[in-house]
Amino acid sequence: MQSGNFFGQPTFIIENALVRLEFLAQAGPRLVRLFVPGVQENLFAETPDLKFDTRFGNFCLYGGHRLWLSPEIMDRTVQPDNEGLQVEEIYGGARLVGPLNAHTHIQKMIEITLRPDRPGLKLVHRLDNQGVWPVEAAPWAITQLRLGGKAILPQPTSPIDADGLLPNRTLVMWPYSRWTDPRLHFSDRYIAVDGAASEGPFKLGYFNHAGWLGCRWEDVSFIKRFTPKPGHPHSDFNCNTEIYVYNRFIELETLGPLQWIEPGKSIEHIEEWEIYTDAAQAAKAFQFD
Repeated sequence: MQSGNFFGQPTFIIENALVRLEFLAQAGPRLVRLFVPGVQENLFAETPDLKFDTRFGNFCLYGGHRLWLSPEIMDRTVQPDNEGLQVEEIYGGARLVGPLNAHTHIQKMIEITLRPDRPGLKLVHRLDNQGVWPVEAAPWAITQLRLGGKAILPQPTSPIDADGLLPNRTLVMWPYSRWTDPRLHFSDRYIAVDGAASEGPFKLGYFNHAGWLGCRWEDVSFIKRFTPKPGHPHSDFNCNTEIYVYNRFIELETLGPLQWIEPGKSIEHIEEWEIYTDAAQAAKAFQFD
């Protein structure tokens, strides 16, 4: 691993011929820079100046990718993680283990493996309960991307029952979201959200049966894939996919099902990332049945 620097924060860098990933060396686990050959800009948003004031101290967004606990409860979800990270180099990547949280007794881990044959990586997100009581939570994988692109959310059109009489999708909105937001676009097979700055934030969620969501800029496409788990309870009115956009970033978010994590046990949520710089390959990747 190489060493680097992110606005004064020490970092480590892992890379191969197809992708370069940078993560914080002491805080997190946080992934802060993502590059592919031929693209000069960091695909992630960079927000080291954005902070939340919590009763436990300042929580810094940094930008990039993080692991949170769902459902979102301020004192449990927004926990400062500015020090105490353990980094272990593994074959093809790295394992990032955050400090044990004194409030929740949950320890976060992200295991990163770079794909040797294509621009992409695999992320294993793990929540370990090191307390003495069961904790109900879900892994919540949040990726802050730079503005300028368009997020793509696949929508089902096939019926879910033999007669085609039952509804086949739901959409979830937050109090600050508006159906009239000009960044929101509907079609039968996709919902698109522009990664554009605006005076107010916008967020939308739903249960995504396709198992992917993505973002397209002019020169690059980014896709997150995961395994949907229908029939299991999820946070936020049964959402496993959420998108959030504001002035500095657009977030692609996936969530695992809500589970009781027994003491000494853990739960996992896996994402597969794909990056394309070829328009034809990207268009093919965004297709679904």
